[in-house]
Amino acid sequence: MCSTIALAPSLEEEVAPDTAAFYRRALRVLGDAEIPFLVGGAFAHACFTGIRRSTKDLDLFIRRQDFDRASQLMQAEGWRTELTYPHWLAKVYDGEEFIDLIFNSGNGLTPVDDRWFEDNAWAEVLGVPVRVANMEDGMLSKAFIMERERYDGADIAHLVRANAERINWKRLVDRFGENWRVLLAHLTLFGFIYPGERHRVPQWVMEHLMERLKAEVAQPPAQDARVCAGTLLSREQYLHDVEKLGYVDGRLTAVSTMTEEDVQTWTEAIPSRQVEAPALPALKDDGSRLLK
Repeated sequence: MCSTIALAPSLEEEVAPDTAAFYRRALRVLGDAEIPFLVGGAFAHACFTGIRRSTKDLDLFIRRQDFDRASQLMQAEGWRTELTYPHWLAKVYDGEEFIDLIFNSGNGLTPVDDRWFEDNAWAEVLGVPVRVANMEDGMLSKAFIMERERYDGADIAHLVRANAERINWKRLVDRFGENWRVLLAHLTLFGFIYPGERHRVPQWVMEHLMERLKAEVAQPPAQDARVCAGTLLSREQYLHDVEKLGYVDGRLTAVSTMTEEDVQTWTEAIPSRQVEAPALPALKDDGSRLLK
């Protein structure tokens, strides 16, 4: 059963007419074929928060097993499809415009499964009635995006501020599971960002997470002491730990669906690693740099 909560308007005014026509047709093609999908990204964020921002693409969440059929339908429309990153993302191109078909997260933690299609709200996106990825799954996927060039923590804070009373908090806690520390970090920051609205996060949620923290701190050292889970937050910023310091990559543990090949492909796609950084000038005896 889908929710019928009122959602803020989506992004009709922020999308060029030709691009909107492409998105609109794709939504209808998937809907007519009864391929389950959910709208996410900037469109869903606008629906839940009223924050409108230009978007370069349309994010659609689908199950991985539905990709081949969806790809065939898109190609029949004259569009090009590409399994860009087999562990989580495909794209549909109409010229330079594109749609992301998402079936996992970049860190392999949040595969799109039946749980994603529970109690979704309906909205009109570009005039087409669609189901929207619910807030709990949106927060789960955004919570781990902590790159140098992109951090989605503000999106989570805005989602909580706009929707605290209608978030399914039990579901949210359950969805984070053993990654509850990440949820606690974001909710702690919410109280810092909006000090006058801390009370809107239910007291039991914070007490539950703090009790887990208290219990964990009291335990002996973890058995997985040589694991660096930072790679689940940033594909780039913790490479030093796994490449130079001998830590086990958190993406290659049981919590993630990624393989070594997936990790290598995703790492090679980091823009800054495609161009070798210039060497720093040598140091003089006093520690200052030699100038060339």
